[in-house]
Amino acid sequence: MKTSKSILKVSALAFILCLASATYSQLNSERARQVSNAVSTRNVPDGQELKISGIVVKRDADSFTLREPNGTETVVALTDATNIKTERKGLFRADQPSGVSYILRGLRLKVEGRGNSQGQLVAMKIRFSEEDLRTAQALEVRVDPVENMATETKALAEANQQRIAEAEQAAQKMSGQIDELTALAAANREATRVAQASADRAQADANFANQRINGLDDYDVVQTFRVHFRSGSAVLTPAAKEQIDLAAAIVQGENLKGWMIEVIGYADSTGKSERNRSLSERRAQAVINYLVTKYNLPLRRLVQPFGYGELNPVADNDTGEGRSLNRRVEIKVMVNKSIAAQAGI
Repeated sequence: MKTSKSILKVSALAFILCLASATYSQLNSERARQVSNAVSTRNVPDGQELKISGIVVKRDADSFTLREPNGTETVVALTDATNIKTERKGLFRADQPSGVSYILRGLRLKVEGRGNSQGQLVAMKIRFSEEDLRTAQALEVRVDPVENMATETKALAEANQQRIAEAEQAAQKMSGQIDELTALAAANREATRVAQASADRAQADANFANQRINGLDDYDVVQTFRVHFRSGSAVLTPAAKEQIDLAAAIVQGENLKGWMIEVIGYADSTGKSERNRSLSERRAQAVINYLVTKYNLPLRRLVQPFGYGELNPVADNDTGEGRSLNRRVEIKVMVNKSIAAQAGI
């Protein structure tokens, strides 16, 4: 009798998982169809002038993808002649010239330009507000946790799909007692509802990650260099310049294709958080200025996501040695994954 009841319970669980799998697959298909219908790509005729505004959804070495409110996506090409400014509010606050390193995923901006033979919009003028820049920078701080969540969600979904497939095979071999099966299904209805709600939340997180994280994650890190600073200073020391020279030598000496350089500033925990964040941004900008002025590297291939301030320390801030290690700028030399695979890097 106990064996019979155990078989019936397993049958009930398999039946419920089958129902949940079918419902979950149907919801995913519908969501995918809606996203596909909503997004379209614009090909700008060669020579046509165009003004558009929207949000940056992808960032590449020499271009970025802009999505307008109606879902239309346009590839915007960057050149050394592109005029980029941050619009600032206030009667006596003029717009501030800005570099291409401030163009990040999630940034809302306006573009004026002319089409080229590849259907891209070659940007002549780009404008964005201080508030939208801060929002995009804050998004970069949260990229890694969201990316990890998307990866974990995918792994969990694949594991659940495997268990569901095994349960379906077992259910096909079983028979029995429809009345008892129905009673057990009713007892587990609440558990199924909770599981579905959790799956919906996980899918929403994954969709968010897929929309936001599709720029720098297309690149592999070739090598990372750390440049250290004196306390409270953003001035490059001779030792700091040597590290920057090594990073520049890689992209110039090894003939890398599809490369980008990510420059991120940090500070120790001394002083106020807002001051440390501003100091870390100045340190990153000092490294970028050195790379451009000495090696003539194109600004559009240099990315400054954010000044992290005292966040993400690499050593203990309670000691002088630890604080000196945390006063740093990290230079990451990266190369496009597809190009790296072709070249065997």
